[in-house]
Amino acid sequence: MYFTKPLQALVGVLLLDLINASPTQVVEQRQSSTFTNPIRWEDMPDADVFRVGDVFYYSSSTFAYSPGAPLYKSYDLVNWAPATHSVPTLDFGDKYNLDNESRAYVQGIWASTVRYRESTDTFYWIGCIENSKTYIYTSSGSGAGSNNGEASSWDWHQASVIDRCYYDCGLLIDDDDTMYVAYGNTNISVAQLSNDGLSEVSTQEVFSGGDVYIEGSHMYKINGYYWIMPTKVATGEWAYRASSPWGPYEQHEFFDNLPAPLTEAGYAHQGGMVDTQTGQWYYIAFMDACPGGRIPVMAPVGWDTDGWPYIITNSTGGWAPEYEMPISTSQTVELPNGLDTFTTFGEEWEWNHNPDPSKWSLVEGGGILLETASITDDLYSARNTLTHRVLGPKSEAIFEFDISQMAEGDRAGAAIFRDRSAYIGIHKTGDTAALVYVNGLELIDWNWATASNGTIAATGPSITDSIVYLKITADVTPALNAEPVRPAVFSYSTDGTTWVQLGEPYLLINTWSYFVGYRYAAFNYATQSLGGSVVLKSFSMELID
Repeated sequence: MYFTKPLQALVGVLLLDLINASPTQVVEQRQSSTFTNPIRWEDMPDADVFRVGDVFYYSSSTFAYSPGAPLYKSYDLVNWAPATHSVPTLDFGDKYNLDNESRAYVQGIWASTVRYRESTDTFYWIGCIENSKTYIYTSSGSGAGSNNGEASSWDWHQASVIDRCYYDCGLLIDDDDTMYVAYGNTNISVAQLSNDGLSEVSTQEVFSGGDVYIEGSHMYKINGYYWIMPTKVATGEWAYRASSPWGPYEQHEFFDNLPAPLTEAGYAHQGGMVDTQTGQWYYIAFMDACPGGRIPVMAPVGWDTDGWPYIITNSTGGWAPEYEMPISTSQTVELPNGLDTFTTFGEEWEWNHNPDPSKWSLVEGGGILLETASITDDLYSARNTLTHRVLGPKSEAIFEFDISQMAEGDRAGAAIFRDRSAYIGIHKTGDTAALVYVNGLELIDWNWATASNGTIAATGPSITDSIVYLKITADVTPALNAEPVRPAVFSYSTDGTTWVQLGEPYLLINTWSYFVGYRYAAFNYATQSLGGSVVLKSFSMELID
């Protein structure tokens, strides 16, 4: 999802009205007879969900973070883990490389679509970049269709570019293997793709939202009808159906203004439907839940006597904080918490833009070497900043750094990273490794140029050992459009056991305009010359009370 500038003021007004009173917040995921909303408390916007055999897949937006378009997998629709990224490198221009100070924050991968085509054993990712062209990435040869949905390998690469923007698109592979894409904002069109799915055969506008702005189309074939389901920004969802992909389409309200299952969050909207093996349908949407971002919630779908879908609500007519588990299975995925020693580069990690691959590597025995890749005094312009979604509602992240190879003028550390950021880290001057807490790093809204490089708000002792531990505890409990109230606290340790807080708590911004939620980030950049390095030996993230 992305709002064009004429809609920014409208959406801002809408979101100010979206704060809902609702039941107690819960996050712990479990295999039991019920599940709780949100299904995963991380920033996972613009869900496009589908099933191959017994495996469910969920694609999400990543904007300028790289690799892009993570594809999560699940066996029960509740517990999700990243399986791959559909866009390994953002091949959309130099600014996605932070090249010569040009940047792509809040550009790149917005709402996009993924589907699996069994006839060719190919996954397709399709997305419009910068309201201009549509990029298609494919991964073939995984054997998912013959292995009950399990992909044995991934081989994503850019397959084609279409000189038209399929804005907020949804892909349908019809029963006869024809591929259609629904797309657009307010005016919704359908394109038919070529036999190989890589070019356009024809396109046609099929309906208009008129005075109501709509976007985020998903396309399905259910019960003999073609369905296009766009979001009514930012409160609900429409359902359109026709006996032909070209229409004419009937319109029906799927849901609107349903109270959310979390307090101080927006209405659930802009998601996707998926069926289980037994034919039960579920809808996964996101809630605007800043400062954590846009987090997914799920509800079962019912069908009325006229064949229209509706959300199964709780006794008060809202999204329930708890529903019955969709599927009972012993198959599991890894949850997002725990220790990472970087023996491999996990799919949960993304760089702030495309990284310089020559400036990072995995260290034998564990750890990731981060050489300085930029000479700058601006964290937002520093390449190879490594990011991880914050786990909510409250979590702590511990970064273990080896700083023995830092060079004069280098800056390294751990940040809470967004358009308003802060960090705890090391500033190297001569032989001194000064421990600092820096806050007030800011980007300019909608322009995304740097407004401030931040201020040293507190200093600690000089670090004389090679190893330093840096900790961020972050509260991302929703507080949409409220005054900043959720804190992040920064601490350090020289032994990983005894911790000292550095500086005052940093209050996280709760506005939605940057779209992406706060992330934990590890960085290392030069202010004088390249050549220094640090090793991020480990990272751990755990929920806290």
